[in-house]
Amino acid sequence: MARGGKNVRMPSGMGGLIRYFDEYRSKIAISPGTVIVLAIMVMVVVILLHMFGSRTFGMLG
Repeated sequence: MARGGKNVRMPSGMGGLIRYFDEYRSKIAISPGTVIVLAIMVMVVVILLHMFGSRTFGMLG
């Protein structure tokens, strides 16, 4: 506590928090639609490999 009845004010700040979106900006910009299309393409490839992969690549399973 402060002595002598004086109010001591601490400097206001961010409390040690860093705002990362201000600090770093990526050089690669991918739209959300592109991410969704790529995810669907990966899902289709995985499904096709499950259906036809054992015959094509000779794996048992």
